[in-house]
Amino acid sequence: MQLNPQAAAKVLNAATSLRPNLGIVLGSAFGQVAESIEADATIGFADLPGCAASSIEGHSGQFIIGRLGGADVVVQSGRLHYYEGYSMGQVTFPIRVMAEFGVKSVLLTNAAGGIAADLAVGDFMRITDHINLMGANPLRDEAAGGLPGFVDMSETYSGPLGQMLGRAAADCGIELKTGVFAAVSGPSYETSAEIRAFATLGADAIAMSTVPEVIVARQIGLQVAGLSCITNAAAGLGKSPISHGEVLEQSRQASNPATGLLMRFCELTCKS
Repeated sequence: MQLNPQAAAKVLNAATSLRPNLGIVLGSAFGQVAESIEADATIGFADLPGCAASSIEGHSGQFIIGRLGGADVVVQSGRLHYYEGYSMGQVTFPIRVMAEFGVKSVLLTNAAGGIAADLAVGDFMRITDHINLMGANPLRDEAAGGLPGFVDMSETYSGPLGQMLGRAAADCGIELKTGVFAAVSGPSYETSAEIRAFATLGADAIAMSTVPEVIVARQIGLQVAGLSCITNAAAGLGKSPISHGEVLEQSRQASNPATGLLMRFCELTCKS
């Protein structure tokens, strides 16, 4: 199915006079940030032609256009996951819509399992690089829009947005860790042996999202930053089995610092 982000972007354009340069994707641990947005327009995924609906608890599935920390933003509240049965084109479609809407930079957030010994539940980690273990790439999808698929990913997370995250965390009194993020397809959690293997590969944290969106963002020329909230120890590293309920509970506990961090980040983007 050929998707048309231009048609969806027209819906956003018609809903508001704001034209944000910054897009934010709110993952599981960051959903409460949406409540702090001074919304000018809210558009559900179902109201955008070609956009699928999120079916996962903790992902509301809507675009919120407004102001956060004084900055004009378009926020994707909730995301689409490959494990929901969607194609890579559908998963990354909202990123293409934001780009057509005029966004130049995007911050992608997620809840992740901690692999590195220095990552504890409740920590925030700025993504410095990633490992794609999903077995799929969105640039193979027919919805890639005719753009080149051979995209250089070597400096994906090294731009000024990452530095702003560091400054924002320091201003909020948050110790921001850094590390390599690994993405798997899910929905089953990893085995202990897989986590040991991924640690050997250099992964510090792991989740089931973000990387496809980052790849597409780079293809279409967006600046990228990635932020994980560690909501659980990865398989074999904790004291109990992993559950989605645990992830959601830890996400709720992280909501206040997550909101403060993103608001300060947005304030800094206004000054850049």
